[in-house]
Order: sequence, then C-alpha cells, then structure tokens
Amino acid sequence: MGDPALSRRGFLAASAAAGLGTTALTACGGDSDGGSSGTTTIEWWNISTTQPSKDVWAALARKFEAQNPKVKIKIVQMENDAYKSKMTALTASGKLPDIFHTWGGGVLKQQVDAGLVENLTDSTKPWGDALLPVAREPYLIDDQAYGIPFDIGMIGFWYNKALFEKAGIAEPPTTWDGFLDAVRKLKAAEVTPLALAGKEKWPGMYYWAYLAMRTAGAEALQKAYEAKDFTGAPFIEAGEHLDELVGLQPFQKGFLGAAYSSPTGQAATVGNGKAAMELMGQWAPTVQADAGKGLGKDLGFFPFPAVEGGKGAITEVFGGGGGHALRRGAPQEAVDFLKFFASEATDLKLVEKTGVLPVVPAAERAIADPNIKAVQAQLKAATGFQLYLDQAYAPAVGQEVNDSVAALIAGSKSPGQVAQSITKTAKEEQ
Repeated sequence: MGDPALSRRGFLAASAAAGLGTTALTACGGDSDGGSSGTTTIEWWNISTTQPSKDVWAALARKFEAQNPKVKIKIVQMENDAYKSKMTALTASGKLPDIFHTWGGGVLKQQVDAGLVENLTDSTKPWGDALLPVAREPYLIDDQAYGIPFDIGMIGFWYNKALFEKAGIAEPPTTWDGFLDAVRKLKAAEVTPLALAGKEKWPGMYYWAYLAMRTAGAEALQKAYEAKDFTGAPFIEAGEHLDELVGLQPFQKGFLGAAYSSPTGQAATVGNGKAAMELMGQWAPTVQADAGKGLGKDLGFFPFPAVEGGKGAITEVFGGGGGHALRRGAPQEAVDFLKFFASEATDLKLVEKTGVLPVVPAAERAIADPNIKAVQAQLKAATGFQLYLDQAYAPAVGQEVNDSVAALIAGSKSPGQVAQSITKTAKEEQ
C-alpha cells in the first residue's frame, strides 16, 4: 500500500465496481469569491444526516462563520454507505473535499499514500496533543497526525428492558451460549430478538468481527490482515458461531432489504419496540429516537458476550470514532475550523446535544445519559481495542469482509468460504 500509484489503482477499481465514474464528480476544494471581500469557502463533508446531530452541526458551522466573517462553510451531508462510495470515487479522481469525515485506519492510510491528505502534525500540535490518546490513535500514520477526532466509542448491544422482562430474561447475557439462550427465550415469547440492516452490510460485519475477537483475541484480526491469512481455525469458528445465530432466525421480517436509519430500518425497529436488540455503536440511542420513537428508560446497553473457550475477553472492544481530515493543500481556515471543532466549548455541545463521547477530557462532565456512561466505562476498562474492519483494512479488503459476512447471513456462503474470500482479497491487495 505504500506505492501511491498502486493505491490510486485500487481506488479506481473499487469506484468502477461501485458504478461511480470520475466523470460524475464535482470539483472540491475551498476557494475565494474573487471579490473585494476575499471570502474563503470551505467545503465540509460529513455523515451527520440524522437529528439532532444534523441541526447541531449546522449551527456550529454558522457559529464559526460568525466568528470568522470572511469564511463560508459549505456543508455536504451523506448517509454512511453513500458517503463511503462517493469518497472512494473522489479519492480515485484525486479531488477530496477541504474537510471530510474519516474513521482513520487503512482507508485514511491509502488516501495518505496517494498524496491526497494534509499532514496535521505541526499545525495542530498545540491543541491536538491535549485530546484523548485513544481517540487520536486511528488517525496516526507513522506517528504523524492526518486526522483530528471528534468522537470515540464502541459497538455493543442496545436492548429493550421491557421486552427482556417479557421473555423472562433477568440479566443481559455475558457468554455467547447465554446470548443464544436469550434469543430463544425472546422468540418463545413472540418477540423479535434482533434488528439488522441487511441491505447495508456493515452492521452484519460487527457480529463476525466481534466473534473473531472473542475466539482469536483482539490482536488476531490485525495480525491476520498483515499476514494476509484469515483461514485459521478461530476465524472459521467465528463464522460457525454466527451461522448458528442465523439458524435461529433472530432478525426482523425483511431484514435483508432493510436500511439502518430509514423509518422502517434497523434503528426504527428497535426504537419502536418491534425488536429487542441491535448491535450498534454509541450513536444508537439518538438514531433510534430520530428514526423511531426511542425507548427512553427501557433502553439498556451491554458488551458483546465472551465465547466459551475463546482467547478473547469481554473487556476487548470493537469500535472507533469519527474524525476530520483535510485535503492536501487545504487553506488555513480549514485548520482553524478543526481547532474550533475540537475545542472544549464545541465538545460540550456535542456531548450534551448529540450523545457522543468526549475527546476533550474536560467535556466528560457533560455526560448525563446512563447508557452513554456505561459505554464510556467499558471503554475506560478496555484491555484491547480493534477499529472497524472496513476502516482498519484497505478498502477492498474491508469491503470483502462486509460482502462475505453479508453472504453468510443470507445463507449463500459458508464460514470457510468467508475466510477464504477475505484471504484471497487480502493477498491480491497491493
């Protein structure tokens, strides 16, 4: 991946497969209005399409403009999958937005290797070094900062306490066998155990990734990627555990065609009390309330269970956060906006209004929701951490993980075939 030309070819191939030719792209990049006012327009691409985040972020942009009268922030917001596809095509074209959402990891590394991302190490050092180290880690490449975090969190199970009580489940399960028993009890009580956005694939990946961590240990996923070999017994076992869950038919009717945040999607199904659980990140409560009604006091959180006999521990977490990166050559005003967004005042607003976990230590005092506090407690006690696989790995490999796991859930691939497909793509990745 160190060769920019090879990296660019990889992105071109991926964008072609996604049906996104570079001819359809719009030009990106800040510019001046050319008049006497000297106004600079900064294009900011993000994925905050749901409330309250959408309005909160727009208000923050207006606040920055008020403090910087000669700067205009142009906001472009896209849903998660659409954003990933568009950014793949933009990277292939060599034209990135001034400020863009990033999860860090292998995707950001390929953009850096292609020479498209600004090195922020020196320009952000006075204030960037004060952010939480675990939040900054995904954006460090060769000890250089190429992104600034605004969020950090983990994936876990969000559940409906009332539906658990109806099914006679006294406590959230801590083992995989206990989890499968809970699924059976929910079905016996005529409650849909799990909601899943099968159409979007990435939510299904969470199950396989966590099961791989629990069977092989937190470090095994990165080691397998570096070795380009996912055919080891623990990875096959992870698929077998997932296959066993799928065999119980735990998901809502029509889950293979369901989106995540649509009115009939995964979040709304849980938020409207039509399924007992979803495996999702710390943003889940706000999306459940935006897409559906929300569960209020009936909503609870528990970490992904341990797998009996596995090398991984329940204290090893899978997740990540959100950050911002800049295109190479972005104007100073874009750096100024990152500083504004990483300030204590902004982080307090984000924690209070949108439920994110703070990256500025002083903003921790704003956490009020008990479930968000539970997530934070899990993160603080974590003994291992793995970034989302479709971001930790190179784009082609991450996409293959999503696709193969989706095929397993749909019944068209076996656990062994999943491991073989991911391995094949990893070996082909240059």
